[in-house]
Amino acid sequence: MHTAYTKRILFFACFLLALLLCTTPALSKDFVVVIDAGHGGHDSGAARKGVKEKDINLKVALALGREIRKNAPDVKVIYTRKTDVFIELNQRAAIANKANADLFISIHTNAVKRGSPVGSETFTLGLSRSKANLEVAKRENSVIEIEDNYKQKYAGFDPSSPESYIIFEFIQDKHMKQSVALATLVQKEFKTYAKRVDRGVHQAGFLVLKATSMPSILIELGFITSKRERDYLRSTKGANKMAESIYRAFAKYRKEQPQYLAAKKTFSSTNSPKPTTYSTPTNTTKGTYFRVQIMTSSKKLSLRDYRFHRQKGISYYYENGRYKYTIGNSTNYDEIYALSKKMKRIFKDAFIVAFTNNKKTNIHKAIQLYKKNK
Repeated sequence: MHTAYTKRILFFACFLLALLLCTTPALSKDFVVVIDAGHGGHDSGAARKGVKEKDINLKVALALGREIRKNAPDVKVIYTRKTDVFIELNQRAAIANKANADLFISIHTNAVKRGSPVGSETFTLGLSRSKANLEVAKRENSVIEIEDNYKQKYAGFDPSSPESYIIFEFIQDKHMKQSVALATLVQKEFKTYAKRVDRGVHQAGFLVLKATSMPSILIELGFITSKRERDYLRSTKGANKMAESIYRAFAKYRKEQPQYLAAKKTFSSTNSPKPTTYSTPTNTTKGTYFRVQIMTSSKKLSLRDYRFHRQKGISYYYENGRYKYTIGNSTNYDEIYALSKKMKRIFKDAFIVAFTNNKKTNIHKAIQLYKKNK
């Protein structure tokens, strides 16, 4: 009797263990990383002495994917490319967005026309505050010029014109905190684990990051124009070391982001995201006009709220469950741009938004239309 009872207990325990082993991967496999090997196919990227950037990028990207799969089997890895093929910039971001990815990691190799700098650096989305960062962004964005109809696809964006990069001054990236956190960890691992020269974390206007809807970084592994770094990065040992460094940063980042994961699970539990709806107070201005956005709130605020610092001419629009407060209203972009500079002294996150007939519109297209008709 006692033996039969013990057998039943053991059988039930084994059944529960088997059930747990079968179901745990499916339940936990909710973290998605998209790894983007920059350039590819007829786009070689930078090249020196027969060594091509596209090959270095792919080698490190594949090695990174292997590291993640080996050490974090609950993470789903998606590549924008696994072979030597050309993928358009907007398609790279689309792959990540379609997968509802948690992270987007774009891997590149740096180059300069003069001198022989060395070191690794990691970028997040933003306005290039230095000429050097702007040049990196220009070089990486120039790939769109070999795409068909790129002016139409990217709303007239000119990768070689500094004026085009003004749009990044007004971007309010809700994932900036996570992006900077990951970028900082990556640079730390490059320095301590791979023993590379640390060139720091920077912001710049990369189109591939602008189009993603999750924390995103762009890594410049080193300089292909430096023989020492070129030889290191093209070697299997060097590529693996860089990939291991990125993985170590990723593992630490993931442990530090419980709030973000919880938010994603809540979002994913719904059938589909709610469509974006817009509303604005009655406005008699026709055509396209500009405002300076100064604040957002989940609750409707009085236009006399102390947080507006007694500013006059406050209005609002409603988007995705948030009240977004603006100041100014003009079809003259130059006038609103001047106002935005003034508002930044009071509201540090102030940026310009555009509307067409009371509907929010793409700010870049609105600026291009204004300049065309000016």
